[in-house]
Amino acid sequence: MVLYTTPFPNSCLSALHAVSWALIFPCYWLADRLLASFIPTTYEKRQRADDPCYLQLLCTVLFTPVYLALLVASLPFAFLGFLLWSPLQSARRPYVYSRLEDKGPTGGAALLSEWKGTGPGKSFCFATANLCLLPDSLARFNNVFNTQARAKEIGQRIRNGASRPQIKIYIDSPTNTSISAASFSSLVSPQGSDGVPRAVPGSIKRTASVEYKGDGGRHPSDEAANGLASGDPAATDSGSLEDACIVRIGGDEGGRPPEAFDPPAGGQARNGAGRGQTPNHSQQDGDSGSLGSPSVSRESLVKARADGGSGEPGANSKLPYKASVVKKAAARRRRHPDEAFDHEVSAFFPANLDFLCLQEVFDKRAAAKLKDQLHGYFEYILYDVGVYGCHGCCSFKYLNSGLFFASRYPIMDVAYHCYPNGRFSDSLASKGALYLKVQVGSTPQDQRIVGYISCTHLHALPEDSAIRCEQLDLLQDWLADFQKSTSSSSTANPEELVAFDVICGDFNFDNCSSGEACSSSFRLATRPTASLRSLPPCTDDKLEQQHSLFTRYKDPCRLGPGEEKPWAIGTLLDKDGLYDEEVCTPDNLQKVLESEEGRREYLAFPTSKSPGGGQKGRKDLLKGNGRRIDYMLHAEEGLCPDWKAEVEEFSFITQLSGLTDHLPVAMRLMVSAGEEET
Repeated sequence: MVLYTTPFPNSCLSALHAVSWALIFPCYWLADRLLASFIPTTYEKRQRADDPCYLQLLCTVLFTPVYLALLVASLPFAFLGFLLWSPLQSARRPYVYSRLEDKGPTGGAALLSEWKGTGPGKSFCFATANLCLLPDSLARFNNVFNTQARAKEIGQRIRNGASRPQIKIYIDSPTNTSISAASFSSLVSPQGSDGVPRAVPGSIKRTASVEYKGDGGRHPSDEAANGLASGDPAATDSGSLEDACIVRIGGDEGGRPPEAFDPPAGGQARNGAGRGQTPNHSQQDGDSGSLGSPSVSRESLVKARADGGSGEPGANSKLPYKASVVKKAAARRRRHPDEAFDHEVSAFFPANLDFLCLQEVFDKRAAAKLKDQLHGYFEYILYDVGVYGCHGCCSFKYLNSGLFFASRYPIMDVAYHCYPNGRFSDSLASKGALYLKVQVGSTPQDQRIVGYISCTHLHALPEDSAIRCEQLDLLQDWLADFQKSTSSSSTANPEELVAFDVICGDFNFDNCSSGEACSSSFRLATRPTASLRSLPPCTDDKLEQQHSLFTRYKDPCRLGPGEEKPWAIGTLLDKDGLYDEEVCTPDNLQKVLESEEGRREYLAFPTSKSPGGGQKGRKDLLKGNGRRIDYMLHAEEGLCPDWKAEVEEFSFITQLSGLTDHLPVAMRLMVSAGEEET
């Protein structure tokens, strides 16, 4: 299949589109600015409260007449541009494909040669996130602003998290020889405050230099910014890449943890912090997961003494040595007794992230900025997905689908379909489903090993359960057609082996809302002074929870319809609390979400369980762990015979705190071949 690298089939149509958009853009920008000035976020409201002479308010008063006059003057040009732009959309392609070729050892071509379908198996990591990259005036309804700057920062943070090394920690002890689960709470090299690599304490021995898989296309400055300095200069110069940094921690005969992790003599801990906890941490540039941040989760880091393990703190003892503490990592990466995989709330995107599916990347300028940032890690990207104007029976589309896809592996086939049944505000965007077929390896017999990924964003209005169920039906039907049309295999002569089949995206329904909670008696009991008519629309997602999609595809967080696993948490944040100090950084948000009280305070819950304005102050009414509306599903059937895909790790990610009102989620699948393949 030929992938489209331009939105139009020829340069003439592209030029006409550029002219039409040049006529429309001034009016679009002025209208966006004018509306945005009257929709303040809670962050701006607090600034006004702290400073009565708030500069932004003064600017609004002064520039509103100017914006209004310019807007009126630009309307005739925008009208002419719209008349030219609208018919051009019938010839527009449904996506734009971008590839930044990487011929290094982390490029797509090199990755294909890593797995031959034999051996112990291969893991693939997927992540999905709703970014709310709307025009600024519309994004403010979700309490976020400055779309262009957010797009750039989001791209930098994702790149930082994904390009970290995958760490494996071995415990040398007569009583414990296990290996900690890798990659989600990875180590970074020890560095001082000046960014210079420090020597590793004697109790921690590296058995391999720190090498970075998937850092192709990054400049040396990027490596320094991402905390990728190795303690071994030779390793840095060699340019060789390994899958992981292996840190071996020695223990004594009693199996105690290394001395470097013990508190100072006399039982005193700096600033009152116990073993495995970070002392008081002054916020510095690069913290909170932004570009240039070598920091990782505070709960999984420790400042170890770098002076050879002496009991007295010296000059080097104040230098932050960031390392995953085995005891803390075990506590954070919980494994439920009945669970076969690890799960956690992580301050970073997983290391060695392979596939990224994003929603609500509606703004085209923001999409271009995001693409430029992510190309530092992902070689293959699809953006500006969707249709505009009138198409068939659909209503006029002013926005694209908002879907965005990035991959480290080559993309073979792509298909996009627009949902035809959107209502009200959702009908203005071409929400739909994006289907992709990627190649992840080849067998010694030259059979391609492929995987299928579907990314979608369902109808948002809470009362329209029937519409979402129809869209789930279409999602499955379109996926079956896509797999059938792109498959070049037959049962007798298989040319391709399917390794995984994953569906992810923002489904806009949860698995905790119930019809009983939406009953009149419950709702009036929680708010006795209100009439039933005055209560907000009830969130009853029971119909979607029982959809047939969940019989074919497995949700790692779900026990059954309306029943979540105890460790699963909501992915929709309470908009009013996005800029609270307690959750304004990835580390802070991670800490908050690991406590039940914090989840009640800062996650969104079904409206029937939190009636009225805001959730704070009524924690006793909130049940469960919040609304999880961002999903990651995988198929257990329809794969290559004798192959199986099992979840290895699952995480809820806080690295985008303050930048979006959703929590990204990530899943690592382990694909293993059967006996015949091995």
